[in-house]
Amino acid sequence: MEKEKHLYLIAGEASGDLLGGKLMSALKQRHSNLRFSGLGGTKMRAQGLDSLFDNRELSLMGFAEVLPHIRKLKARMRQVADDIIAKQPDSVVTIDSPGFNFRLVKMLRESGQCKNIKFLHYVAPTVWAYKPKRAAKIAKLFDKLLVLLPFEPPYFEKEGLATKFVGHPVLEDDYTHADSYAFREKHGILPNDPILLLLPGSRPTEIRRHLEVFLETLEQLTARFGNLTEVIIVPSNMVEEIESHLTDWPGHPVIISGQEEKHDAFSAATVALVKSGTITLELACAQVPMVVTYRVSPITAWLLRRMIKVKFASLVNLLLKREVIPELLQEHCTPELLAQKLSGFLANSDKGEQQVQEAQEALAMLIPESGHKPSDLAAKEVLSLL
Repeated sequence: MEKEKHLYLIAGEASGDLLGGKLMSALKQRHSNLRFSGLGGTKMRAQGLDSLFDNRELSLMGFAEVLPHIRKLKARMRQVADDIIAKQPDSVVTIDSPGFNFRLVKMLRESGQCKNIKFLHYVAPTVWAYKPKRAAKIAKLFDKLLVLLPFEPPYFEKEGLATKFVGHPVLEDDYTHADSYAFREKHGILPNDPILLLLPGSRPTEIRRHLEVFLETLEQLTARFGNLTEVIIVPSNMVEEIESHLTDWPGHPVIISGQEEKHDAFSAATVALVKSGTITLELACAQVPMVVTYRVSPITAWLLRRMIKVKFASLVNLLLKREVIPELLQEHCTPELLAQKLSGFLANSDKGEQQVQEAQEALAMLIPESGHKPSDLAAKEVLSLL
């Protein structure tokens, strides 16, 4: 039997939990005697992680959004650091959430009590978008970095950090069993009626910020497309709050949160209105046309505009270096503009088909040359560090 290895994994939000769950599954296939500790959500707990506390507490983003929670976040960071020092795992694998994870690893390195622990970070911070000098700081914290995008390694390798492009795990999702007919039948949607997916985000702060403008957009669309069905996809912990917002809403949107039904909804969808993030790649893989939007607080927007060095928010557009997917961000995230863009897809199916075809070019760039599944290649790199 292989010698036991103890891995401490940390994922602070839903997208990181999804990557962490796939990584843990791949790790268990490669090594027969692994012990997991750390912080994660439902996907990672399903793979055997006993989470130190509910990782949704860390699901914050943006300068203004984090400020009111600083004291609590620092206390949680100290709790995680103490747990790692006490358990002395073979390796700490931090997944995304750079604001929390990088400060945590810096604290651990400076403590002098983690000299025998290897530190690996999964999902590179977007140094190519803003704050390129972060690459040098990150190189001092980690022993290895796993990145999802093919153009990222040079930014970190020049700083002396071992970096590996492993591909994007979203490509592993299997949509071949998705059933659009079952979804329509279950929710009483006629075969030819258009379906608009609404994906306002995964964090409570994002969802609350986007929901009102999404619903106002619906008002305009339903006036033009009377047979339109709206499907809102949110995490399970937000379903009750969403339902309370819809008590006075004249329509009857379908609200779903389960992964299997989400895939069925993707299969049935005509077009999606989606908050920028990893979910845009999921929709591209499922061949769903979309309009991307995002809105942050005015303070966060002011700061970001002074730092960001790229033209696009969605990864498909970034990879292709052109706007294949319409982006309506910040002050352009209005019901009028969103409804106008979505109407184009609802009125003309050819427009959606063209976007789907062009997006496949971007997805092909996210496949590692080795032919390994991204999560399997990531697991291989994690274990090689030990």
